[in-house]
Amino acid sequence: MVPRVSGASPARVAALLTLSERRRRNARVRDIERMSKQVGSLSAADRALVTRLLMGTTSTSSLLDSLIDERLRRPSSVEPRVRDALQLAAFETCYLDTPSAVAVSQGVELVRMVSPHAAGLANAVLRRLASEVRPRVETARDRCTGEAFDESDLVLVSGLPAWLVSRIVADRGMGFARDLCLAQLEPAPVCVATNAARQDVDALEALLREGDMDPVAVPELPGSFVLGRPAPLHATKLVHHVDLVVADQSAQLVCRIAAPSEPCEVLEVGQGRGTKSVLLAAAVGAVHPTLVTGVDSVPYKVSVSAERMGRAGLSGIVTCLQLDARELASTDLPAGLDRSFGVVLVDAPCSGTGTMRRHPESPSSLTERGISDLADLQLEILSAAASRVEPGGTLVYSTCSVLREEDEDVVAAFLAGDAGRDYVLSPVVEAPACAASSQLASLVAKSQTPDGCMLTAPAQGLGDGHFCARLVRRG
Repeated sequence: MVPRVSGASPARVAALLTLSERRRRNARVRDIERMSKQVGSLSAADRALVTRLLMGTTSTSSLLDSLIDERLRRPSSVEPRVRDALQLAAFETCYLDTPSAVAVSQGVELVRMVSPHAAGLANAVLRRLASEVRPRVETARDRCTGEAFDESDLVLVSGLPAWLVSRIVADRGMGFARDLCLAQLEPAPVCVATNAARQDVDALEALLREGDMDPVAVPELPGSFVLGRPAPLHATKLVHHVDLVVADQSAQLVCRIAAPSEPCEVLEVGQGRGTKSVLLAAAVGAVHPTLVTGVDSVPYKVSVSAERMGRAGLSGIVTCLQLDARELASTDLPAGLDRSFGVVLVDAPCSGTGTMRRHPESPSSLTERGISDLADLQLEILSAAASRVEPGGTLVYSTCSVLREEDEDVVAAFLAGDAGRDYVLSPVVEAPACAASSQLASLVAKSQTPDGCMLTAPAQGLGDGHFCARLVRRG
């Protein structure tokens, strides 16, 4: 039972209760946060603090545990609810700009709230973290803003597993890894895209301004806005009614690259809950009618996507079907799939290393073996999907991973195999949408790799990490 009175602030108490509930239910922390009535009753500023504490603590939990355990005589004797409180306080003490004295005293009060006899232990541990670890984190950040930094600095500023930081450095270089690691614990920007089937762009911008969300238009992506104050969005019906979709700029770029130049049918592999379906329809709907058939292997997601397309006004344009994408090369397919498509977009299941700041459970769940297994699955899906592209058509392969094993290596393996023998890699900047918009072409060119693929890097104040390859089937 939690005492009625606590010396900790309401925001910190709400964060602790949410973190403990997440542990007990083994659920996603954002899902628990959204369902929390206690969090919902807080002011906007307090809700922002709760989110920052929850996201950061969850993302860095493995590192925080090691830092805490190093300062305990018997780490295994710490009760789970006390460890929750220590983790939360340790994150604030080491990573936020809260004055050390405040972070420590509030952390002690959190521990006292769940276990009064452990308050002395918490005081000792948190004081040592404030004096020993916080200066190291600050020094590491300072080093990372210059040139004299190393992987240990990147691990400390991001809280990511050391092996994963090493992989990113090896694959993409120190500069790329630095941008990703410095952004890891910072709030990711919130970008929205207009659903043209329901909402006029100017009218939507006016609604966002009236809602005090400070929308800033993205010139290269008409109908797209970055929200300076995204919190009020959740109190509106704009998301539920699909007047807009929340989608990172890099994800929107993928859909622009995949958009056909003339009427054709599009197959979307890995439809999920249909966000890219809306983006695809928006990317081409104003120019010409294009039908989108989406497939996903999870029945629940197919059901959610179909219902969402109805609310979005796209049920006559977008079809949602259940299928394991590895079966696309089969001769025994549903009627809606036993044919060829002008464009096939493969939104492959991946490690999500480009979107870890949005998914705090991700870093601790990744393993090197798991990534290799994903790469094998990605190749299977890409190879099967290739059989559904009509001659002269386009196959777009996309992930939100920044690891070569899931990106360039999968594309290379595909092109070297039988399934890819009729395909050539085409520069993303030569996509039809880029030919129609010099602004879009300029934006895509900034993220085009030497071999013509797209790779965006997560960075502070910027979008997520996405990879995209454009493959054209010979006619």
